[in-house]
Parts: sequence; C-alpha cells; structure tokens
Amino acid sequence: MLFVALLLLPLLLLALHFVFIADGDFALTLKGPSPRKAIENKVVWIIGASQNIGEELAKEYARLGAKLILTSRRVNELERVRASLKGRYALDNVVILPGDISAGVDQLKELVRKAEAAFEGAGIDIVVHNAASPRLKFPAADFPDDALRQTFDVNVVGVIRLTQLILPGMLRRGKGQFVVVSSSAAKLPSPGQTVYSASKHAVNGYFNSLRSEVLQSGVKVTLACPGPIEVSGSENEAAKKDKRLPARRCAELIVQAGAHDLMEAWISYQPILLLLYVMQYVPALAFYVVNKVGPKRVKSYTEGSSVYSMSLLFKKSS
Repeated sequence: MLFVALLLLPLLLLALHFVFIADGDFALTLKGPSPRKAIENKVVWIIGASQNIGEELAKEYARLGAKLILTSRRVNELERVRASLKGRYALDNVVILPGDISAGVDQLKELVRKAEAAFEGAGIDIVVHNAASPRLKFPAADFPDDALRQTFDVNVVGVIRLTQLILPGMLRRGKGQFVVVSSSAAKLPSPGQTVYSASKHAVNGYFNSLRSEVLQSGVKVTLACPGPIEVSGSENEAAKKDKRLPARRCAELIVQAGAHDLMEAWISYQPILLLLYVMQYVPALAFYVVNKVGPKRVKSYTEGSSVYSMSLLFKKSS
C-alpha cells in the first residue's frame, strides 16, 4: 500500500500544480527557462513592440542578449521602450523601425528591406508577430463592418503579407523562426469575440500550414496561444474581475516556447488552460461547456462582470 501511495504522490502533486499554479501547458512547463544560447546575438524583430506584451517581449529578449528591431506605428512609444531597455540592460543593439502592418505591399517591402539591412545586413533570425487589432466585444449581429475590415487587415492580411516578404531571406539563409502571438481564441469558441476569434483561427491555420512547407528548409514556426492577460488600458477595470496572467510572465513563456522550438504553446491560468485540454482531447464536452456559457458571457461583457469564471456555468440565464 505504501508503495502504491509513493507512486501516486507525484501524480497528485502534478495535478495540484496544474489546478492551482500552472500558467502554461505541460510541454511548455517541463521545458523550463529559455536557454540563453538560443537567443544571444540573434537578430529579433518584434512587430507590435510599443506596449503590454510587445514591450515585455522586448525586455525578455534583451535580457537574453538579442539584437532587437522594434516596430510599431507609435514612434514615441518605441523610443520610450528603447530608452527603458538601454537603462535596464545597457543595451545599444536596438533599432527603431516605425511601420504599420496594415499598410500596402510597397510600404511593407521597404519595411522588410530596412529590417534585413539592420545590424550590417545580418538578416532576421526571429520574427515575433505581436501586432494585433483591438479585441472588440460585440454580439455577432452587431459587429461594425469597418471594425471587421480593420481586424482582418491587421491580424490576418498584414501578418501574412509581411511573412511572405520576410520568408525568402530566411529560405536563402536556410534558417529563421516565426514566433506568432496568437490566442486561446484560436483554439476555443469565443462568444462575444466572434470576429477576433475568426482572425486568430485564420492565423493558426496559415502558420500551421506554413510550418509543414518550410520546416525541412530550416525555418521554424512557434504558435503561442495566450488566454486572458493583464494589460494596461480601457479593459483594466473589467479585467480585475478575472484572474489574468501578467503580461511580463506571458512574454517570458512566449520567448521560452520559441527558444525550445515548440510548435504550439498554451499560456493561461485556469479555467482556460483546462478547457484547452478538454477541447484537444474531448471536444464534445468542450463545446457543451462553451455553448452553455455563451449567451451569459456576451451579457457579462455588456455588464462589465467576469467573463472567464467557472461560475458562468451555474449562473442563471435571464
């Protein structure tokens, strides 16, 4: 009996860790911290680097010794991030490259040319796709057409166009990596965020297909799928009602996933992390749960109440 108990104890501890402590999937957690040798002296281009997860990604890559190219539409914010990196890490290897991912092809070509030419024409080792349109929350029937176009222009079309322009250089050098900040909404139905969820499903479909095309040519793809994250801005008051992962920790895990060449990583607290596993292995049960909470979740957005709590399962519909 004692022998059986000793065998079961590690499983019990692992289960308790998953329920109460875990903020990433098992594969990501077991890999451990990012090895510095995977990042040091690499040219890392972070697209969407001016705030929140993007800013924290810049700090984490800087901590690991990367040479950074930072892109965003907001030049002043990029300058602030660069100054912060220089002050914290005494880092001079930071290039500011303002740009709009939803711009035309000619403008994106020029953006890529400048990025490739940075650091004496060393090319780009790692591209971090973090630019994203605001996550607007409307019932599906009420979603504005201009917001629909903006969401797909930034989250999908811009990301794909830029990737197509970057990819030839990586293929010529026989190496490179795309680290794509997607979302748990790319893995799970997301009532109240139908358009955002659709855009992230499209991103996952594109990069999972791209990986199969280019992996044998030396180009890797890592998809990071974060759940609810603490960010600055207008959502902050509503976000306090849910347990959200700090942006700093999210960035650390995204870098970790890329440094270990994981194909996909799930980054979240419960209950989203558990629901991702249920969707992966028992999809009928996951759909049952999401279908049950869907209308309540949309209503919670309008009320400013919790949208990620398990209590939605038991909350009465009005």
